[in-house]
Amino acid sequence: MRDLDDDITTEVRADEQALQKEPLNGERLGHIADLVYEVGMLRQTPRTGWAYLGTNSENVAEHSFRVAVLGYILARLAGVEPDSVVRLCLFHDLHEARSGDFNYVYHRYNQTKPHAALADALLGTGFLAEIVSYFDEFSGSETQAALLANDADQLDLIANLRVELHKGNQFARDWLDSALLRLKTEEGRQLARALLEADPNNWWYGEVAKSFWVHHK
Repeated sequence: MRDLDDDITTEVRADEQALQKEPLNGERLGHIADLVYEVGMLRQTPRTGWAYLGTNSENVAEHSFRVAVLGYILARLAGVEPDSVVRLCLFHDLHEARSGDFNYVYHRYNQTKPHAALADALLGTGFLAEIVSYFDEFSGSETQAALLANDADQLDLIANLRVELHKGNQFARDWLDSALLRLKTEEGRQLARALLEADPNNWWYGEVAKSFWVHHK
């Protein structure tokens, strides 16, 4: 397993781009198969911050799915092409299959190499240069797509925290206040306000007459 520096070399990127132009062979398919199994590892990779809150739990795959959906929603609300935003959301935490999820406390004392982890996961697939560019764009938070994708990341947390607060965990209030301040787009702030105003159970409990829950009709 190669331990690449955070700055992935131009040569490695070029080699990976060249793979896409060559006939598909067994070696490349083997690397792609490895990647598929590695992506599945995200189902077994816990989001570690919930331990500090004391309630709730989720894995990185669960988080990434709703972030991608939120990215699509924010892009449509902003009137921009959604595919670019969804791609950033889809791959923003892929490296955590190798590095694990580093919460805000961990980051105070430890360092991780997301580029190296991501590059190792993608070597030989022909997708390295492209997917690493998505990660770089997401991390840079300079393009509109990146700003929307980062807001999608925070909105998933905000929705989870709203549920925990609704269940009575008052520790979630401080986390929620911080997450709201991290939002960068007007669309993200508008959707956050809607999430805070909504009853998290309304989509299944509030959409039918109360008598349904008694008589089932």
